[in-house]
Amino acid sequence: MTGAAPRQLVLDLAHRTALDAEDFLVSQANAEAVAFVDLWPDWQHWAGVVSGPEGSGKSHLANVWRQRSGAVRVEAAGVNEATVEQLRTLGGLAIENLERGVGDERALFHALNLAREHKFSIFLTSRTAPGDLDVTLPDLRSRLRALPHVAIAPPDQALLQGVLVKLFADRQLAIEPAVIAHLVRHMDRSLGMAQRLVADIDHRALATHRKVTRALAAEALTACGIQDEA
Repeated sequence: MTGAAPRQLVLDLAHRTALDAEDFLVSQANAEAVAFVDLWPDWQHWAGVVSGPEGSGKSHLANVWRQRSGAVRVEAAGVNEATVEQLRTLGGLAIENLERGVGDERALFHALNLAREHKFSIFLTSRTAPGDLDVTLPDLRSRLRALPHVAIAPPDQALLQGVLVKLFADRQLAIEPAVIAHLVRHMDRSLGMAQRLVADIDHRALATHRKVTRALAAEALTACGIQDEA
C-alpha cells in the first residue's frame, strides 16, 4: 500500500436531508417507506406502520414525519391515557417500537379510534410486522393488522456501501474503496451490523494508531463473529 491519499468512493445513491440535518440514503430497500412519509398529509388512511430491522432508519423517518406534522414521539411501552390527550391536542403521534410491547393497549386502541374519527395521524414503527406483534387485546390486534404496513427490506449492496461510507465519514475516517468492498462482501446485510463494525474499526484504529486497511477490517469482522474468508 502506497502513501497516496485514499481515493474517494463515489456512489450513485439519492440523498435526502432530514429535518434534523442528518443525511438519509435512499435505495430500493427503503424507497417505499420514504414515499409513505412524503405522501403525508395526503395519506389515504389515518395511520400506518413502518417495520424494519435494527438500524434500518425507522426512527429517522419517524422523526422526519414528526417534525413535518407537528406530532409528538411516544414509546409504545409508555402509551397511556395521557397519550390520547396529546393526540387530541396535537393531531398527530409517532409511536415507536411496538415490538417492545404497548404500555396500555386500551389507550392505544382508543387513540387509533380517535385518529380515525377526527382524521388525526399516527405513524407507528416496529421491528416486526403488525401481524407478528404480541398484543393481548383482540380489538387492538385486529386494528393493527388492518393498518397500512410498509416494510423496510434488508439493505441492498448500494445502500450498505453508502451507509458504511457515511458512518466512516461521520468519524472522520478516510477509507479506501477496497475496504468498503471487503466489508460488504463478508458482513451480514444489516445496518445495525454496519454500525457495530464501523465503531469497532474506529476503536481499533485509535487504539493501535493504524490506518484503516483490509487487515484491520478483517479483525473487526472476526470480533463481530463474522468469518473473514479472503
